[in-house]
Amino acid sequence: MVAEDIIAALQLPEQARVNQRVSKKLLIENLAPTAADRQQINEGIEEVQWVAALKPGICGIPAYRDAQREYVEVAVLHLTLRPSARPARLIELLHRAVPHPTLLMISTPESVQLSLSHKRWAQNEAGKTVLDGEITTATVPASPQITTAFLDAVSLERQPRSDLSVFYQGWMDTLLALQTAQHTGSFRAVNSPLDATARRQALQACVELQGQIATLRAQAQKAQQIARQVELNLQLKQLQQALSEAQARL
Repeated sequence: MVAEDIIAALQLPEQARVNQRVSKKLLIENLAPTAADRQQINEGIEEVQWVAALKPGICGIPAYRDAQREYVEVAVLHLTLRPSARPARLIELLHRAVPHPTLLMISTPESVQLSLSHKRWAQNEAGKTVLDGEITTATVPASPQITTAFLDAVSLERQPRSDLSVFYQGWMDTLLALQTAQHTGSFRAVNSPLDATARRQALQACVELQGQIATLRAQAQKAQQIARQVELNLQLKQLQQALSEAQARL
């Protein structure tokens, strides 16, 4: 799986294609990053490609405006990283740098990821946008069945089209389904906003429980006293039961 496969699956209108390289100098100028961020941009990024710009006149999806945000364009970018990169920080910087909501594809030597984040107006700077909520990122898995189902679901034509905000949320829900599939082993598209909320909560519970289980297992391996080992193993069984219940809600 490579980013080009995802770009093809998106079925972007030809008129929306930009296919321009974004210079690192432009990123640095727009972000005014710290010295450490500048170093990461210069040393961690191989290339940033602006793939497409989806606008109402091109994709036939109306713009969205309210007091907090304006969705008049959705950007599609491809970020190629070097082995020394810190992906999480660079993904955040790219989302911050682009004034519009962005579908970001990230190619690393090990994997291909996708990332999305809603945006809103900054409260203290007129005309500036900031991230609205957490960045959603998922790795495209090696499983052919999951990947095939995801590539079909991510197509432009499969997203809701009432306006660009709802359209972009459709992509976020598709990414949520991909995250969920990595726990369940199968890809199932989100059916409704209520379904998305429930699955997001269950997914968060799975992540937290898996972290707690890993911590307890490490403690159990180091425990010297039998009573302590028994206590930790009982706690592990309880957490594993809770994890099974959370996974059943995905």
